[in-house]
Amino acid sequence: MIRILILSDTHMPKKSKHLPGVLLDELNGCDLIIHAGDWQSIKLYEELKKRAPVKGVYGNADNDELRAILKGKILLEIKGFKIGVVHGHGKGKSTEKRSIEAFDDEEADAIIFGHSHIPVKKLHNGIILFNPGSPTDKRRQPNFSFGILEITNELIFNHVFFDSKE
Repeated sequence: MIRILILSDTHMPKKSKHLPGVLLDELNGCDLIIHAGDWQSIKLYEELKKRAPVKGVYGNADNDELRAILKGKILLEIKGFKIGVVHGHGKGKSTEKRSIEAFDDEEADAIIFGHSHIPVKKLHNGIILFNPGSPTDKRRQPNFSFGILEITNELIFNHVFFDSKE
């Protein structure tokens, strides 16, 4: 089994100086970290790389330093599954629709996106759509959140919801 921690919209250090304890606990034993943009700090990227390999994209709030090392979208192939990652920002349509359209020409099994800070897990035309929410800026959501993906012979996405970003 492969265990992947999924993040988006960390907005560090603006929204938090450090990652929440519950998230740090979940990082132990992860094989990969996927970040769907709006890191806001290369420091976070470097910190996460010390814990596990990191794959990610930049978001609309990310600076030139992050844009120089990250792409706007990526398509990962893990254990035969194709997983698209995009932030989802742009003009017109919803974040979800923009994220789906970003992979129109690809055969994705799942699409991970961020931007809205709203946790999403649903099926759309056979594709799993997953937004982990935000572990540091819940906005109008009841909880902070991030995601865990377990890959065996299928993709199993789950959210981790929590009350405090400490």
